[in-house]
Amino acid sequence: MPLTQTPHKHSPFEDVQGFSIALITTAIGLTIISQLGFITGQTAGLALVISYLTGWSFSWVFWLINIPFYALAYFRMGREFTIKSALCVTALSVLVAVIPNWMTFSHLDPLFGTIAFGILTGYGLLGTFRHKGSLGGLGVVALYAQDRFGIRAGLVQLCFDAVLFAVAFFLFEPTRVLYSLLGAVILNGVIAFNHRRDRYIAD
Repeated sequence: MPLTQTPHKHSPFEDVQGFSIALITTAIGLTIISQLGFITGQTAGLALVISYLTGWSFSWVFWLINIPFYALAYFRMGREFTIKSALCVTALSVLVAVIPNWMTFSHLDPLFGTIAFGILTGYGLLGTFRHKGSLGGLGVVALYAQDRFGIRAGLVQLCFDAVLFAVAFFLFEPTRVLYSLLGAVILNGVIAFNHRRDRYIAD
């Protein structure tokens, strides 16, 4: 007979430390990818594309793009999820704005930077998911699809990313987009293989 375990709800302190680690990890990953001038998928990728094309701050673009998705989050995922997601998006926007003042690169290999971005950001997103939050935008749609239809969140995001990268090939040089695509595949692979309800039981 298989053992059954009852999920234990995270305490407020566990949520704070979990989100803090996840957001710092994600912000470092985004700092690396923006330093390289590459893009990524999901809402962050769209914000990076707009930032590169317009010169506007990524932090402000990312924060503003996420606002419409909070309605879906509230009605489909609940009040707690929405509040946590809004706080995470705001905190990440601030971190991405200030981390370049604390960390710079004299040399950053494109391949290593792309791999590091995918791993760091993938696990950062996992941390937000496991504490009932998200980084807004398409992540909300992906989590809803997983909870409602049983489709892996990482696979849903990969479909969104395919459209974004198809457009990116018309806007940026191919090598830049191919490196970016590798990072997105690694990121989504981390989520697809690790974000499973049957393995992680904490609530």
